[in-house]
Amino acid sequence: MKIAVIGQSLFGQEVYKELRKDGHTIVGVFTIPDKDGKADPLATEAEKDGVAVFKFPRWRVKGQAIPEVVAQYKATGAELNVLPFCSQFIPMEVIDHPKHGSIIYHPSLLPRHRGASAINWTLIHGDKKGGFTVFWADDGLDTGPILLQRECDVEPNDTVNTIYKRFLFPEGVKGTIDWNQTAEGLHNWIRGNDKVPGAWAEVDGQKVTFYGSSLMNKGSTAKGQALEIPGASQPGLVTKAGLVLFGNDGNALLVKNLQFEDGKMIAAAQYFSSGSSAAVELTEEEKSFAEKMRAVWQSILTNVSHIEDSTDFFKSGAASMDVVRLVEEVKLRASSCQLQNEDIYMNTTFQEFIQKCVRKLRGEDDEEELVVDYVEKNTNNMTIQMPHQLFINGEFVDAEGGKTYKTINPSDGTAICDVSLAQISDVDRAVAAAKEAFEEGEWGKMNPRDRGRLIYKLADLMEQHQEELATIESIDSGAVYTLALKTHVGMSIQTFRYFAGWCDKIQGSTIPINQARPNRNLTFTKKEPIGVCAIVIPWNYPLMMLAWKTAACLAAGNTVVLKPAQVTPLTALKFAELAARAGLPKGVVNILPGSGALVGQRLSDHPDVRKLGFTGSTEIGKHIMKSCAVSNVKKVSLELGGKSPLIIFSDCDMDKAVRMGMSSVFFNKGENCIAAGRLFVEDTIHDQFVKRVVEEVKKMKTGDPLDRATDHGPQNHKAHLDKLVEYCQTGVKEGATLICGGKQIQRPGFFFEPTVFTDVQDHMYIAIEESFGPVMIISKFKGGEVDDVLRRANATEYGLASGVFTRDISKALYVSERLNAGTVFVNTYNKTDVASPFGGFKQSGFGKDLGQEALNEYLKTKAVTIEY
Repeated sequence: MKIAVIGQSLFGQEVYKELRKDGHTIVGVFTIPDKDGKADPLATEAEKDGVAVFKFPRWRVKGQAIPEVVAQYKATGAELNVLPFCSQFIPMEVIDHPKHGSIIYHPSLLPRHRGASAINWTLIHGDKKGGFTVFWADDGLDTGPILLQRECDVEPNDTVNTIYKRFLFPEGVKGTIDWNQTAEGLHNWIRGNDKVPGAWAEVDGQKVTFYGSSLMNKGSTAKGQALEIPGASQPGLVTKAGLVLFGNDGNALLVKNLQFEDGKMIAAAQYFSSGSSAAVELTEEEKSFAEKMRAVWQSILTNVSHIEDSTDFFKSGAASMDVVRLVEEVKLRASSCQLQNEDIYMNTTFQEFIQKCVRKLRGEDDEEELVVDYVEKNTNNMTIQMPHQLFINGEFVDAEGGKTYKTINPSDGTAICDVSLAQISDVDRAVAAAKEAFEEGEWGKMNPRDRGRLIYKLADLMEQHQEELATIESIDSGAVYTLALKTHVGMSIQTFRYFAGWCDKIQGSTIPINQARPNRNLTFTKKEPIGVCAIVIPWNYPLMMLAWKTAACLAAGNTVVLKPAQVTPLTALKFAELAARAGLPKGVVNILPGSGALVGQRLSDHPDVRKLGFTGSTEIGKHIMKSCAVSNVKKVSLELGGKSPLIIFSDCDMDKAVRMGMSSVFFNKGENCIAAGRLFVEDTIHDQFVKRVVEEVKKMKTGDPLDRATDHGPQNHKAHLDKLVEYCQTGVKEGATLICGGKQIQRPGFFFEPTVFTDVQDHMYIAIEESFGPVMIISKFKGGEVDDVLRRANATEYGLASGVFTRDISKALYVSERLNAGTVFVNTYNKTDVASPFGGFKQSGFGKDLGQEALNEYLKTKAVTIEY
């Protein structure tokens, strides 16, 4: 039969699938328009099958059917309409058109309750029986000849959700698992029935209910003890992480917890060892703790005369609020024992509870082992261990198809290792993991102070590994080791500590508004996390740029999918390892090395990504901004290119001006977003300044970045080196005076000479465009022409940073007010701090990193108004 399906939701999707399974031809699916860029499940399923999908926002206007809409429907040639769940008002021209008419599903025993809230009225009226009706539609409200009805008992404590899940979806959900499904289908079934009624199956002759399902990454492997499950495509595996189940497509899912018929819940990882693990012997101190907790149990379970080791918390009458109290009582008596509510549910007797606490206190709690396939290198008087795979949902995994690329050491041009190259499907899996972690995982439910505690722990781990991180940063990006240790890594640690302190200080405000007399109003705002955030970072400060954005993002309560620069992925992957070891839940942090055209573009386009933070070129920033707008109007923050002016007046402290002027250009090999792209030096001191700078440049030692005496390391990668050579050749051709440098150093690696140009005129290419390298561009200005040099300094489309050197405070304030840049340095340069906001104006982008303002980039404000 030719059928048109009119409806929506997972229920509509299931009905559609059943109709196809029965051999019917679906000639069209009519459903609701996409919401926030995401299609309804029914539409997704039909589009996958190549079935025509229509997404009309409405069928009628002012009570009259829309002719064009009806015409498109009639063109399908449907012989029957099936309306499984439909929130739209369908005109009778459509209902009556097929030769077999239209059948509709309704969640009540008609004619008992009609209308949209039928399930609610079943409960409101205290009905003893509930159920559903399938009927032939006519022109009344839920009237027409009844085709069939099914009924169920309404239990005393039923809610809309429980009766819907238990019976109404679709023909009375019994929760029994149909194993002939893909891994994704099994996962959806388990999570769809979590927690009531629970998806269950028979295992070893008993009913076992599955809770806490998550999809495993394709390509991930699991080792464990086989568990036969009747009907499954292959045996499950009990692993340290939980119970691994397999779909009929060979893919896997992970189940965290199991519950038996007697109500006992265990970690799935303990299936074979449940009840048989040896009890730890308590020390005297631990026995004292146990007795204190026995007194706590006694105070909660007042109906129990004495707490025995075998006393069961819940069978003795404890409720959910008692669980919260018990967890907090443990924290008061042993702050290092951080129990979760789940720990109480899974260790219900007093003896089990004490054993759990003691194992936590000893650090012996069986946490899932993080499997890392390290690349190891002996260098810098240490052995560094470098992850090289993608990090998705708490696991290091290969990219789809096992695709890799080589990351290069700029010191000698040799390959460091092969790194997994993320594909579009990997991006989708990472975003899905981040979304689940935010919406359903413990991260989204965690109180802010606990979130801060985890971020502090992450900062501590980074500090413990700071020499290793600095060494990896040095060999992967060419950063001089001492600078990498102090700035690349040191400031990253400071950033995470700073934002960890903000976690429990994010708050809204109360706002006085006009009262709705004679009533009154209270209006307040809430600051809420945005959700899944994408972060795309550059190659000049690989770890620090990660920290500047990710720390604020996590502190605000979001989850993140981060794409490091393709040429510098290694410290980001090491960071992922440390984040996992710090205890950040799965899916909160995901790292995807890969190309910007593929990974960056997919993140920009993805409908489930709600914010994108980018640092990079203005050209790419514009493209990202456009993609974010077209896809789902993502919130965006951009830190883009710069051509930062530095004005040096004749009344400056010359020694300091030379020292800071050098740093403004040559810091981090010139690969510095706020580098002084152009120096304006007052004519009376110009020659002296240039002479002093050249003397200092000649003293700089260029060489191995791991050598503690090195001042200047290699440029980041070959393409950038070639660009710098071309940049300087252009400067010479246009007539600028090359005082020193301007050429590649003839040695292995990507080394470039520190360069100084003078006599640079405003129209020249090198006066306008950023070099992003160790190239000092010097122009003169006449004394007393303050406004003219300001005009020249501001005559750029960039506005990231700027600087001024003068002893005259009035002049300093005047110039700083008129420089059109997000940061102005006075008698210093490169002085950034984690507490000070950082970001640009004009085509240098918008939005802030660092400081309290950075949090606003990863928060949304909700206004709530109450009338009383």
